[in-house]
Amino acid sequence: MSEIIPASPEELLAGLDDDQRTVAEELRGPVCVLAGAGTGKTRAITHRIAYGIATGTYSPDRVLALTFTNRAAGEMRTRLRHLGAGPVQAQTFHAAALRQLGHFWPMFVGGETPKIFESKSRPLAEVANQLGLKLDTATLRDLASEVEWRKTSNLSLSSYEKRAYARAMPGNLAVADVLAVMNGYEELKDARGQIDMEDVLLLTAGLLESEAAAAMEVRERYRFFVVDEYQDVSPLQHHLLDLWLGDHRDLCVVGDASQTIYSFTGATSDYLLKFGATFPDAHVVKLETNYRSTAPIVSAANALMRDRPGALTLTAATPEGPEPQLADYPNDGAEARAVATKIAAEIAAGTLPEDIAVLYRINVQAVALEQALSDLGVSCTIHGAKRFYDLPEVKQAIMALRGASVSVSGEPLFKSVSDVLRSVGWSQEAPQTTGAARSKWEALNALMVMADEAPEGTSFRAFTDELLARQAARHEPTMHAVTLASVHSAKGLEWDSVHVIGLSEGLFPISYAQNLEAIAEERRLLYVAITRARKQLSLSWAQQGTGRATNRERSRFVAELGMHNQGATRK
Repeated sequence: MSEIIPASPEELLAGLDDDQRTVAEELRGPVCVLAGAGTGKTRAITHRIAYGIATGTYSPDRVLALTFTNRAAGEMRTRLRHLGAGPVQAQTFHAAALRQLGHFWPMFVGGETPKIFESKSRPLAEVANQLGLKLDTATLRDLASEVEWRKTSNLSLSSYEKRAYARAMPGNLAVADVLAVMNGYEELKDARGQIDMEDVLLLTAGLLESEAAAAMEVRERYRFFVVDEYQDVSPLQHHLLDLWLGDHRDLCVVGDASQTIYSFTGATSDYLLKFGATFPDAHVVKLETNYRSTAPIVSAANALMRDRPGALTLTAATPEGPEPQLADYPNDGAEARAVATKIAAEIAAGTLPEDIAVLYRINVQAVALEQALSDLGVSCTIHGAKRFYDLPEVKQAIMALRGASVSVSGEPLFKSVSDVLRSVGWSQEAPQTTGAARSKWEALNALMVMADEAPEGTSFRAFTDELLARQAARHEPTMHAVTLASVHSAKGLEWDSVHVIGLSEGLFPISYAQNLEAIAEERRLLYVAITRARKQLSLSWAQQGTGRATNRERSRFVAELGMHNQGATRK
């Protein structure tokens, strides 16, 4: 948290393995990095950017690093800042496009940039009602997703119509009705002078296509592009990237086809897998040394993806570790209680709660887990709930800390921070309750832990400066609680111990995955779940659901992992 001194080029390369070093040193021309799970891709590309700046190849204000989530962009900004490359723009596609739209709209269109709809559901419901269609909340939500898919696939309404008959329509609506609602939705937006999030990309692309001066300004502003998670790029995002690049070729893309899990949003790994064909002179580098997981976990992941298109064969840097365990239970409740009991035992044996996660296919599976953990007095947090820095108690605490840091007291950092946090409700001992009171304490205690772990000599002001930087970068601290997360939301995260539940047909793969393409996506989801584990992996499934659910069969994927009867239990 003290002043950051930029590393020398030699220092930036020193901590990289041979393949990562190759990535860092390939600073010009098209570069494609095929990076398997846990292979240090973020480390490689952030060091590449910092190395390019340190060697004078890049000017930091001409680099644009793109990724797909605010969390990933925040993590990249934090790493770049610590490497002395803080001025580099690291943004999501939407954030970069919104910034450009706000800049160019008054110049070329006139007036203020249109306001963005907070939600599509309300205007879609309004249009549906005008058409005499009474749609429930679930159908409206699915209809909003279909609108998003059309736009991210870069399809006009007429182009979408040609493909719609091969797609399942929301709420079993007729294609004609879906088209009518979509058309009415666009007319409603135009009439109100409003746009949605996908329009941000579409309008930015339209401005760059129609206004040569706008395209020239962007291409002069940004000369070097890095795109992380390139397997998740949609046709619309790819089109916008092409417009940003123009005739430039200084593009580095990073991705893993085995982690393509957002096809339902229009994402496709085709651009990653065909990068060499698009740029025949591209330098392709593979990162296949997994530094995250032990050899048995990596072996399971490799077995699941063996001979699949674009799959990499990972090699574990850590050869030893326990074999993944498989268990089956009579019903969902028994599975939740057994998993909670295992987690409590892990914590009692010394594993920190924040180093444990339970992953599931659908969010409703969290309910039984949360109750089972609560019954055992184990704190948990559901990933994807309200962001840490958006919590009212955290905002209040940071404001109080910042205000107190203005007058430097000379006291130890721990005492200064603890005094302030006590004034907003923190106590040294955790409340012996669950619910909102415990959640507030966990949030404030996370700030206390950050102060406790700050480097020796960190001043109160430097600590609050770092908090504000993390808040701006959305770099979340670690909560001292077990994480419950859907596999989709867990992508990009990792834990020492991971429990993957619900490995039965109908849940994993999900019941609506009916064709080969959908099953392949479910396989990749399980691959992502498995590769979140660092040291210990437990898999389980239940023979029955709740109520009068029919008997289930074990997931077809389990047999491929070589775990037919390993560790099976019935309780």
